[in-house]
Amino acid sequence: MRFLEAMAARSNGGGTMAGCMLFMGGMSGSGSSQQHCILAIDDEETFLAFLTEVLECYGYRVITASSGDEAIQIYEERWREIDMVLLDFLLPPLTGEFVFDELQRVNPDVRVVLVTGYEKPVPFAMFQKGLLGSLKKPCSLGDLVQKVEDVIDTPAVSPTSPSAA
Repeated sequence: MRFLEAMAARSNGGGTMAGCMLFMGGMSGSGSSQQHCILAIDDEETFLAFLTEVLECYGYRVITASSGDEAIQIYEERWREIDMVLLDFLLPPLTGEFVFDELQRVNPDVRVVLVTGYEKPVPFAMFQKGLLGSLKKPCSLGDLVQKVEDVIDTPAVSPTSPSAA
């Protein structure tokens, strides 16, 4: 199911539990994701709400930010509890690349996946710095959940950061 189809189903009576059943094809989420926390960053409120609902259906805790500045502030305060970040590329007046650099300043081991409708290719420099993947909007629910699971399962070097001590 793609983003727009899921949003249409959601707006036609898919409340929290009904929405979860729609997103997951009638199956319940795995309990293993309950301890994981995701920071979702997007300036499109509808897409941010969609990400939140889908990820919560799968048992993840979700913290949201609708601007780059808000995301940086949240990450500076709560980076130890955040297992991964889903980051939009265009966050006017900032870019996802700038936000990514700031998150890495706080925690060099931050796990980030770009989720964007940006038409140009993801800057290769972001992958060189440690970006763990990208998804193009609209992405399928299966691709989103699989990417989140893959990134969370990727071992981190250390949950500590010299700049955050």
